[in-house]
Amino acid sequence: MPSLNDYLILAAILFAIGTAGVFLRRNLITILLSIEIMLNAVNLTFVAFGRALGSADGQIIVFFVMTVAAAEAAVGLAIVISLFRHRESLNPETFTLLKW
Repeated sequence: MPSLNDYLILAAILFAIGTAGVFLRRNLITILLSIEIMLNAVNLTFVAFGRALGSADGQIIVFFVMTVAAAEAAVGLAIVISLFRHRESLNPETFTLLKW
């Protein structure tokens, strides 16, 4: 049976993969998916600590985080689709005119 350290190591690996995806990829959809991987790593940590402490608080927090993540994904994809229709590119460096 896996211990708390095993879950935390897996969560750290997932978070590192997500962070690498955000910093190294040049596609907006891939960046959004990498952010979702990072959120899932945090969710795994919440569930692991909830299991280790013997309470359901971690699972309750994960439920709310997943709800917010779904809303974030929907809004993010809507913005990506709008930007793609405007610029016909998913490279984030083509959107420098959107900065102040």
